[in-house]
Amino acid sequence: MPRFARLQILMLAGVVVGACKPEEVVKTENIPTAGVRFINAVPDSAGAFGFDMRFLDLVENNAQFRITFRNGPATVSGVTASAQTQFKNARAGSRRFAIFLDDTLQSIAQVKLKDTTVTIEAGKNYTAILWGAARMGAMKLTFFEDAPADPGANVALRVINASSAAIDVSQYPQGGAVPTTATWASVAPLSKSAFVNAAPGNIMYNVRAAGSATNLFADLLALQGQANTVDIEGTPGTTRAGSAVTLVVFPQSTVGARTPQAAAFLVPAGAFMWDRRPLRTSP
Repeated sequence: MPRFARLQILMLAGVVVGACKPEEVVKTENIPTAGVRFINAVPDSAGAFGFDMRFLDLVENNAQFRITFRNGPATVSGVTASAQTQFKNARAGSRRFAIFLDDTLQSIAQVKLKDTTVTIEAGKNYTAILWGAARMGAMKLTFFEDAPADPGANVALRVINASSAAIDVSQYPQGGAVPTTATWASVAPLSKSAFVNAAPGNIMYNVRAAGSATNLFADLLALQGQANTVDIEGTPGTTRAGSAVTLVVFPQSTVGARTPQAAAFLVPAGAFMWDRRPLRTSP
């Protein structure tokens, strides 16, 4: 047999043997993660596009870029929610993150507003909120775990007061009357209330200055939610038992600042977000 033919046979045999080798399993790390979201409630300071929050110790897909004042509120089907407010996965452990001005000018974009280290645990959710007027020296960063208890057959409700004055807030079923006694009375500025449980359904929020009978803005319909289907995960909201929902009450933009100056931003306003997703149920 010619030498060239023998070489071809040997090469073919090698390919066959290689093809019969079981596939090698390459294990990837099961990264322990937590959920982190960032809220921009600073009424008087921003880059051209708001703020950037990103972790500095590891490169990961958690950077929350161009977070504008009030986190991009949008009203859909009568419900105002902050489109940029969402939990994003971050590796658990001791983590360092910073908040920068977002701008196309490097001299502005490199301005660091906050730089801190936090410890986050796998499977938990956390909120980082930057609030208070920077020009008044009142801006501060608050970082806390969001862990509302399971409300069972009810829904859990809360309010965060990101404004500079105390407020009274009431929740009530849509179509009903505003309670004579506030659900959350005298919620201090730059603070969050406790959660209260309510029966599932369409729920309204009424917000007033503490001790006043005058509304800060028109009553708001809370985030409603949607049941899951066979192949689509449902969304949390007040119509889904087991959900937790928060109304964030934002202050007005400071006139002349780089925060949004449209008419809707020159008065106080509210926007909703979810804090707890109910367990998936059979459709």
